[in-house]
Amino acid sequence: MKIRYFDHAATTPVREEVIKEMIPYFGIEYGNASVMYSLGRNAKKALNAARRKVADAINCNPNEIYFTSCGSESDNLAIKGFAYANKNKGNHIITSKIEHHAVLDTCKTLERQGYQVTYLNVDRNGFVDLNELSNVICKNTILITIMFANNEIGTIQPIEQIGKIAKENNITFHTDAVQAIGNLKIDVKKLNIDMLSLSGHKFYAPKGVGALYVKHGIEFEKIQDGGEQEKNKRAGTENVAEIVGLGKAIELINNELEDYNRKQRELRDYYITEVEKNIPNIKINGDLEKRLSGNANISFRGVNASELLFKLDEYGICASAGSACSTSNPMPSHVLTAIGLDQELANSTLRVSVGRDNTIEDMKHLVDKLKEIIKN
Repeated sequence: MKIRYFDHAATTPVREEVIKEMIPYFGIEYGNASVMYSLGRNAKKALNAARRKVADAINCNPNEIYFTSCGSESDNLAIKGFAYANKNKGNHIITSKIEHHAVLDTCKTLERQGYQVTYLNVDRNGFVDLNELSNVICKNTILITIMFANNEIGTIQPIEQIGKIAKENNITFHTDAVQAIGNLKIDVKKLNIDMLSLSGHKFYAPKGVGALYVKHGIEFEKIQDGGEQEKNKRAGTENVAEIVGLGKAIELINNELEDYNRKQRELRDYYITEVEKNIPNIKINGDLEKRLSGNANISFRGVNASELLFKLDEYGICASAGSACSTSNPMPSHVLTAIGLDQELANSTLRVSVGRDNTIEDMKHLVDKLKEIIKN
């Protein structure tokens, strides 16, 4: 049975070009980048090349890139590291109610340590209110952390305006761009972004490697004890092979973004149109324009999403009911409840996220099976 994969927001397959780039660093070039002999110097050279590729992708200096294990670690390092290093300046942080749990849970931890956190509401499409953001800023506000694009409903936040508000108020701005990198062209200078988190497995690099951008001059503490790797900000021997893969993947996807997005929009729009025509009692969640090109989040009223996913899996179809990081949580998605969905509708929601290998034939097959399953 052919597997048809529609869950690229959860993870993506590693590209062949990326695997080819990585292979030497599993065997021939196995050196530790922290040692001085030639094997180590070769590894260090590979790290620096990957660092430059990541920097080029978001228009920053390579020295402002720190490699991590994933987006969640990058979020933790950015938010906790900044809060600890700047506690003498204030203890107030602003975020939103629809952030990834890597941000929300990090903020909850800081609250238990005496920090104050404001969780902004969002409207029915998932956008933060810029007026509310401005109004909650106070003299103790040191950090604004708002995700670039939502992992469930695909909504793209007004990042440039948020960055402008932060800059005008002399507040550091961090964005979780895990879903945005590989889907959107990002210029951290133009957007006034001070810190940015990304994760390789969202854009066809391997799992277990990520990066954090921190603008020069921003003070943050390391939160993991150990060695002095990554300019003494992230202890632990660098995963050279996967970092090389991350660099290659971000280089490839950034060079293809225009064509990649056009194809994703065509597939997504076809899917949404066919679902609207053929399946009653649906609700499309998130903004129809300012959303990730490959994201379609639709609620099928009266249909249990978990049962629907199991039925789709019997046909070799992989999709999602929400964030892959929360599948063991029986509660409805915090994102869907934040945009106003009741529990029944939230629990009847299917997220489809297309990728570079999907075709129109795949989308037709998905719609046909959805019609069949829901009818029965």
